[in-house]
Order: sequence, then structure tokens, then C-alpha cells
Amino acid sequence: MANGKKSGEMAGHKVAHAVLKGPSVVKEICIGMTLGLVAGGLWKMHHWNEQRRTRTFYSLLEKGEISVVASEE
Repeated sequence: MANGKKSGEMAGHKVAHAVLKGPSVVKEICIGMTLGLVAGGLWKMHHWNEQRRTRTFYSLLEKGEISVVASEE
């Protein structure tokens, strides 16, 4: 038994290997919900901005400050 090794023992069997784990279901659900809420919030802000622009347009149209008919020159 040379070098203090037992017979049949391999030299590299004590090397620690990284253990690959699958995705965490709870973590994935939390990330998905967060991304969904952020995307939904951005879409809702865009929708509110479009509504505000439309309301402003029609209010200016009712007041006569703007016209949709091109003026003839």
C-alpha cells in the first residue's frame, strides 16, 4: 500500500462536484408574477395616457379651439 492509499481506492473520488438543482417553483412563480405586474402596469399607464389624449382632443374640439377640417387657402 504505497502512499497511504487503500487498495482499490481511486485518487480523485473525494473531489466535491457541483450539484445541479432544478428551478425553484416558488421562485419562478414569484418572478413571473412580478414581471406580469410590471408589464401590466406599464400597459395600463400607456392606456391611461391614450385616454387622456383622446379626452383632451374631444374637449378642445367641443370648445372650437381646434378643427378636424383642413382650412382652405
